[in-house]
Amino acid sequence: MKDVIIACDFSSKEECLKFLKQFENLQHKPFLKIGMELFYASGPEIVRELKKQGFKIFLDLKLHDIPNTVKKAMKVLSNLDVDMVNVHASGTIEMMKAAKEGLTREDGTRPLLIAVTQLTSTSEKAMQEQLLINSTINDTIVKYARNAKEAGLDGVVCSPLEAGMVKEACGKDFLTVTPGIRFKDSSKDDQVRITDPAGAREIGSDFIVVGRPITAAENPVAAYERCLKDFLG
Repeated sequence: MKDVIIACDFSSKEECLKFLKQFENLQHKPFLKIGMELFYASGPEIVRELKKQGFKIFLDLKLHDIPNTVKKAMKVLSNLDVDMVNVHASGTIEMMKAAKEGLTREDGTRPLLIAVTQLTSTSEKAMQEQLLINSTINDTIVKYARNAKEAGLDGVVCSPLEAGMVKEACGKDFLTVTPGIRFKDSSKDDQVRITDPAGAREIGSDFIVVGRPITAAENPVAAYERCLKDFLG
């Protein structure tokens, strides 16, 4: 279960659909991430439209609230038939358990549920000085991953640099979904903990989430195919 997920960080449904027209002749329909910007701009309709076109969807809304609120929200999101959703692991084990309960349909099926450990834009210095988390960033990520596993989740979002240690702590079947992917010849932008697609494969990522290196490329389809080749081998 490995794939490249394109981060569709667009400001409107029209912009997103125009971008995806470039991929309509590919045999492998890209797995797409719909994040806060596009979902807040276009609502659940963009998810329904893309599912109708045959795309898999990772709905990246990073829920973080009291357990009952998250449970009710997940029940709504489950009805959108997305393939993957997430919460913030810092919301506690109880909240993650509630998320899973709300996400599970009456027939027992549900999307994959993963938890964000630490954002790839967060440095250890910022985590310690601003969030007052005194552990190292690696220890914090492993602890959050273990909490997610205890809550019954399928995996975590972490930087590709931490995928290996998460696998070591939680088992090879525990999924690692890793943003912070950049080609060696592209800009880091606002990411701190990053690597390239081939490096992510070697460290142990199951899914890589790639945004601007594909969406802002001169030839997005070629950039996507480069990611697939480098990541899948």
